[in-house]
Parts: sequence; structure tokens; C-alpha cells
Amino acid sequence: MAPRLLVYTRTTAFRHDSIPAAVAAVPTLGDFEVDHTEEPEAFERPLDGYAAVVFLSTSGEVLTPAGRERLAAYVEAGGGFVGIHAAACTEYDWPYYGELLGARFAQHPAYQPGKAMVEDHAHPATAHLPEVWQFTDEWYDFRTNPRGTVRVLISADEASYEGGRMGDDHPLAWCREHGAGNGRVFYTALGHAEEAYEDPDFRAHLLGGITWATGRS
Repeated sequence: MAPRLLVYTRTTAFRHDSIPAAVAAVPTLGDFEVDHTEEPEAFERPLDGYAAVVFLSTSGEVLTPAGRERLAAYVEAGGGFVGIHAAACTEYDWPYYGELLGARFAQHPAYQPGKAMVEDHAHPATAHLPEVWQFTDEWYDFRTNPRGTVRVLISADEASYEGGRMGDDHPLAWCREHGAGNGRVFYTALGHAEEAYEDPDFRAHLLGGITWATGRS
């Protein structure tokens, strides 16, 4: 049976124009069954039928108190969690979410080309990528550097674009295990534009990250 994903795209702050293209892309990445919702009530029901929950460019406060409890219990019990792009701009009022994801969004420069440096090729999200991946995105900065608490997969070369504020050590995509049940968390800051979801390398990046989060790799 194909793993089932819950893809969540609720926004209460900035909303990305790329969300419809991203939602359409997820079922085409691999062998997944996908439920898409923007209803917070979806998290007030049991989540254990899902191989992973995907926060796809969510923003602002998107969960009810009961939904927060359900999501935390799900990951603590070994569930998978995937954050894409603006997932880092989400649930600022819930400290647990920041710990779960690994870092929170601070700011970004203009959408522009730059270099993503692959640090770890021994992960399905990055195994296919060159050491230097030329990409165009918003190059998110984060409030804190997650290195040391996460396994960094990709970092940004701030010398390759204008406006970065994190310096020489700028994680961009990472993974980690969370809770006693070793829930798997994958996050990528990339994915701002609709074009990303048609890019073969980015699609393979997402597929690898989601597959890892579901525990299938």
C-alpha cells in the first residue's frame, strides 16, 4: 500500500502564489496517496494513518490548541514531518514547533539565483545533486543556526547572491529525529516559486526528503 501524506497549506500571514502548483506536484513525485487540506480541524482527528504530515508553505498560526497536541503526539510517537519553504514562517507562538522544525524564518533577500552547497550526499534528498547546485530562490535567513541540533544537508553560499545575513554557515535544508519514537523531520527552505515544482532536481530533492520522513529510506 502506498504511504499516505497529509499536505497542509493553511496560511494566516503571507500566502505564496506557488501553493497550487506545489500541491499538484506532490502526488506526482512518487508512490504516495495524498490528502490535501487547509482546515485546522484535520489535526483534531487521529493522524496515525499518515506516513508523514507535510506543511507546504504554511504561514502564521495555523493550528488550534487541540491540533497542536495531536501533531506533537503524532511526531513524538514516530510520525514523519516535512516542512517546505514557508513552513519556517509558521506557529511562532508555539515553542514546540520551533524545536520540531529546527529553526524559524527571520528574513529573505530578493528572489535571485545563487549557489546551494550540498554538504551531505548520503541522504535521499541530496544523493542526486552536484556539490554546487545552482538554484533560484529567496534564500531564507533564520533566527538561529540549527547546526548542532540537525543534520545539515544543504547550505547557502552567501557570496553567490545579495542580501544574506547569516554569514559563512547558512544551513538551508536539514533533517533530524525527534522524540522518544524517533519521529523523522525534514525541512527545506527552497520552493518559493511555481517553477521550482517543475524542476527535476528540486522534485527529486522533495521526493527524497518526503521518502526519508516516511521511514521508507
